[in-house]
Amino acid sequence: MIVSGSQQALDITTRVLLDTRDSVWIEEPCYPLVRSVLVGSGCRIVPVPVDTEGLDVAAGVKRAHNARAAFVTPSHQYPLGVTISISRRLQLLDWARKASSWIVEDDYDSEFRFESMPIPSLQGLDSAARVIYIGTFSKVLFPSVRMGYMVVPADLLDRFRSVRIAMDIFPSYLPQEVLTDFMTLGHFARHIRRMRTLYKARRSALVGSLRAELGDFVEIHGTEAGMHLTVTLPDSYSDREIAMRAAAENLWLWPLSHCWSTNHPRQGLILGFGNTDEEAVLPAVQHLRRILAL
Repeated sequence: MIVSGSQQALDITTRVLLDTRDSVWIEEPCYPLVRSVLVGSGCRIVPVPVDTEGLDVAAGVKRAHNARAAFVTPSHQYPLGVTISISRRLQLLDWARKASSWIVEDDYDSEFRFESMPIPSLQGLDSAARVIYIGTFSKVLFPSVRMGYMVVPADLLDRFRSVRIAMDIFPSYLPQEVLTDFMTLGHFARHIRRMRTLYKARRSALVGSLRAELGDFVEIHGTEAGMHLTVTLPDSYSDREIAMRAAAENLWLWPLSHCWSTNHPRQGLILGFGNTDEEAVLPAVQHLRRILAL
């Protein structure tokens, strides 16, 4: 099903699968707009911690074994960048099958892996038709294209279609036709190869600059894929205050604490490098160091 970006896909999925007061697992920390959709639908959010192997399925079962759904970013967890291990993927699929629950897989930037080949999706491993897979072109092309897609289990298709028609009938065909031609002619595959090389160079420049300028002051997370990485700060710092001071000086950072649902968030910064030229990375990190007063 073609949708107007992954955010609409999340909204449609929530309308189809969930009722008010249903318990739902979300990653802790998580993509904030997932939380917004679920809060708006009246669901009971159950934050499940993320560690070095991804979502802690055992912790989720302990907190809400009968949750109706789990919203996850398994290929490149947002915001920490962890990839869910194969053992955790199998645990998650096993839980969904036994609990008759759903997994909503937001695979927003798996095309950009720098150290390994793309990892098989949960949907590709799913033999029980419990996974709704969401992909987007907003990341791999440009945000304003607002085009995404969903892979929906066959027995849910009529319900998804009904909700989709009620929302806005269908997205414009014109950009779909253009993108179809772009892919058919081989331009999309070439674009992905080119941008993977470009983003890898920008990622390496950012990691190198952070280590050279900030050293052990920050811990770097999520460097193996995507267009952002995350650094965590000592608890004595306020990431929101840092982001506000930086914005006043035209340096744009995103506070990690905004992604937490609990009252004790970890302090850190989400650093996007997709639109930053390689030679501009070091001056930006030096600017950050001055703001941190190091």
